Amino acid sequence: MSPSTQAGTVVLVHGAWADGSCWSSIIVPLRRQGLHVVSAPIPLTSLTDDSVALRRVIERVDGPVILAGHAYAGAVIAAVHDDRVKSLVYVAALAPDLGETVAEVFYRTAPHAKAPALSPDAHGLIWMPENGFADAVAHKASPDQIVISAAVQRPIAVNCIQEKAPVPAWKTTPSWYLIAEEDRMIAPENQRFMANRMRAVVRSHAVDHTPMYTAPDLVVDLISEAARAAFANYGGSPIGVERRATAKWLFISGAPSE
Repeated sequence: MSPSTQAGTVVLVHGAWADGSCWSSIIVPLRRQGLHVVSAPIPLTSLTDDSVALRRVIERVDGPVILAGHAYAGAVIAAVHDDRVKSLVYVAALAPDLGETVAEVFYRTAPHAKAPALSPDAHGLIWMPENGFADAVAHKASPDQIVISAAVQRPIAVNCIQEKAPVPAWKTTPSWYLIAEEDRMIAPENQRFMANRMRAVVRSHAVDHTPMYTAPDLVVDLISEAARAAFANYGGSPIGVERRATAKWLFISGAPSE
């Protein structure tokens, strides 16, 4: 039996100005826990294009799936509806509701003083200024990581942030959310609003916008927690349907919503 059918598959989805390598410190620890892991490449050309690309990755794996998205990818993982997707994991991620755009939820609160000014170029692509990585995207990362991130960045098309979101999967799928309390790109209060609205299981930490670089153990722990709840044979102890369903209805406080 393949690892994906034994314990399920975690599909990791990168956000803007990044590629799948942003999860490099997350992949091996999850594999060591017996999970199959795939980092999904998305084109960053529109929300529809990106969700289609993610669906193609899901088609390639067997068994139950967890989707984990960072930043913009929170909108992408919620745009995919598949019965095999058992949990959604948001890492400082955006979660627009039906009819909202990524831009609307991103700019719901005033930007941090260190957040870079962003605008599309003549091709409709938004690039991150080089100092934006050190100032806001990953301000706690090592100097080497900041240099690498700036050098390998992939632009995001303005269509991605202007397209209205479909009915989000988080309305019916148990969700987990890592709030980055020192985030300079997506305001922590904005993250709390989105996490509360989706009734996610929340873990809040004093980390920057890109904890995959700066606090990978916390990201691994959150995905592992979602995996234990989603995959009945993961971690050696079966978890009943009732517990998986209950996870959907937890508020930030941990108390049931009803």
